[in-house]
Amino acid sequence: MAVSYETEEYDGLLAAVQRAGRLGRKVLFSLTERTGAVDPLSFSYRGRSRFSEGRFFWRNGTGNEIIAGLGQAVKIEADKEVSRVKNVRDTWSEILDQAVLSGITGREGTGPLLLGAFSFDPKTKPSRLWRRFGTGLFSIPAVSLTDFHGQAYLTLNLACAAGDDPKKLMGRLQEMKKNAAGEFPAVPDFRGRLMEKEEKKPDEWKRTVRKAVDQIKTSGLNKIVLARALELAFDDPINPETVLNRLQEQQKGNFIFSLESAGDCFLGATPERLVRKKGSELFSACLAGSMVRGKDEESDERLGEALLNDPKNRLEHQYVVSTIKKALGGLCQSLNVPVEPVLMKNKHIQHLYTPVQGLCNPEFSVFDVIDRLHPTPALGGVPTEQAVDWIRENENLERGLYASPIGWSDAFGNGEFAVGIRSALIRGKQATLFAGCGVIEGSIAEKEYEETAVKFRPMLSAFEVK
Repeated sequence: MAVSYETEEYDGLLAAVQRAGRLGRKVLFSLTERTGAVDPLSFSYRGRSRFSEGRFFWRNGTGNEIIAGLGQAVKIEADKEVSRVKNVRDTWSEILDQAVLSGITGREGTGPLLLGAFSFDPKTKPSRLWRRFGTGLFSIPAVSLTDFHGQAYLTLNLACAAGDDPKKLMGRLQEMKKNAAGEFPAVPDFRGRLMEKEEKKPDEWKRTVRKAVDQIKTSGLNKIVLARALELAFDDPINPETVLNRLQEQQKGNFIFSLESAGDCFLGATPERLVRKKGSELFSACLAGSMVRGKDEESDERLGEALLNDPKNRLEHQYVVSTIKKALGGLCQSLNVPVEPVLMKNKHIQHLYTPVQGLCNPEFSVFDVIDRLHPTPALGGVPTEQAVDWIRENENLERGLYASPIGWSDAFGNGEFAVGIRSALIRGKQATLFAGCGVIEGSIAEKEYEETAVKFRPMLSAFEVK
């Protein structure tokens, strides 16, 4: 006799409740089903009022892997210690060890997902600007929609406690299914009027660049990455989905991401992958060295060639290649790193780019790779620890999630994290944009300032601000 899905779901909920009783803590129940074609961004937008505690959106560079997560079935806050990445890894592993999975299992990007980001520097206490994110914030969403390579899946997650009534949990599950179905409205086009645009202390930032150059000349530091901010204020609250929609249209080939916590939203379009783990395959990227795009094909080619042959940018890039190669060498059975970089061309800017591919040892997770890689020399400097110490003491900016790992991990050993650059933090009617550059001995403050101005363009365009 065939067993209905409802019976399977009830049995799974009952098992989760019984397991919670034996363990003395909550146990995750997760149900995954195929679903019809749905625009994940519209799915996210419709859920904004019901899941105000937090949402997550992700689209990879090719656009064939998209995730929309709503709410928080389980929340994991990264602590302020250096071991925060390992703590998140271990907590996630413990949850999965006891979880009850129902429906479709084993498909990449399905089942329970851990979604979130770490802050750039765990030793920096979050200020008012970043207080809703702390030193890192992860969650297993209550509801997630994933569209991987044209197949959409819906996952519902419940944290079951000892003594819970499986019949009531079944009712909650059915209600969640009902709420996840129906019509999905188009994302509206936010047309707020810009009231203010302010660069944060540009002259002081240039002085910090000169100070960094002097430090490099007189110490063992080779590179320091400095960031600055630009603030926008509108007359109406900003709709994050509108900005994400524009980023999808304007920044093709980039990772599009957002992480929301209690109404504050960090989002962006980054060209930089930190790590992609697909089974035992590992992918990373070396991205450092930048140049503006040309106004026509001829000038663009000329600027690209100049970038490929510029000693300052090639040195910056080589710092990143050497560090990533060394970091991944201890995690991989084999590693392939091309000798020469190529150009990665985005809408407003082009970069020196070296792809990295390896075969990961089976005992390592995507979080082990993050622990080894973050921050790379492209975001911190060289040597990294000393550079980050200098940034903490001298950079007049709290980075928060800017330049940090943001992404997802599934229950089957897969995951992907990008670096949160070309990004902004939305808080009501205000948006704070971030951009950075690598400072080495030959850096000139005015040119570094111009480079960061170019790096603001993707987000300015998404907010329709010139």
